[in-house]
Amino acid sequence: MLRTVFFCKKTIDSAGERCIIEAVLRFRYTKLCVYLFRTAWKGFYRVDGSFAQRTGEKETDSVDIGQKLKELRILKGLTQEELADRAELSKGFISQLERDLTSPSIATLTDILQCLGTTLNEFFTADTDEQIVFGAEDYFVKEDGELKNTIQWIIPNAQKNVMEPILLTLEKGGATYPDTPHEGEEFGYVLQGAVMIHIGTKSYRAKKGESFYFTPDKKHYLTSKTGAVLIWISSPPNF
Repeated sequence: MLRTVFFCKKTIDSAGERCIIEAVLRFRYTKLCVYLFRTAWKGFYRVDGSFAQRTGEKETDSVDIGQKLKELRILKGLTQEELADRAELSKGFISQLERDLTSPSIATLTDILQCLGTTLNEFFTADTDEQIVFGAEDYFVKEDGELKNTIQWIIPNAQKNVMEPILLTLEKGGATYPDTPHEGEEFGYVLQGAVMIHIGTKSYRAKKGESFYFTPDKKHYLTSKTGAVLIWISSPPNF
């Protein structure tokens, strides 16, 4: 561990102050240690655990504590005053903290995060970049020659999400495999052609530019005499 610390640190020294290594050894949080290594480029932690800014240095990969605390507070639906009351701090301190006008000790930060329903480890875990836009190279395609349809899962691994969209192409006389009743909701929007939506003993027609929505509590499937292309969404995932 010490080899890693000495390799990762830049120049971390200040008369009368404890260096970053001592902070790491004192507070044994894996993710926090990573953060402390990073903050060593812009400052150091004092003996009391508070953070001191090192001037003349720029850091682009550190955690913005104040902004992140503010976002977390708002996400929890708390005002500064409510958070201050829960953490037994003053509203003014919370305000200064969120504006990065002051720095908390490790103990104080731990208390605040506990009031926000999280931990130091979770708070300092770097957010991974979530893929927002998907292209054809991301799609998973399945063709069914017997039913004359092609299904494209246009959002990879959507089974873990709340909803699952597919791009469905039905050839002339094509159909989807009959699905048994299940919980949730289903929605579709016809991009080309027309489809028949069969739900239980009833059938409904939707053409280009029209949408459909139903609760899948009965056996259901789609057919198309002329062919069609549509977006079909199931929530929760069921395709």
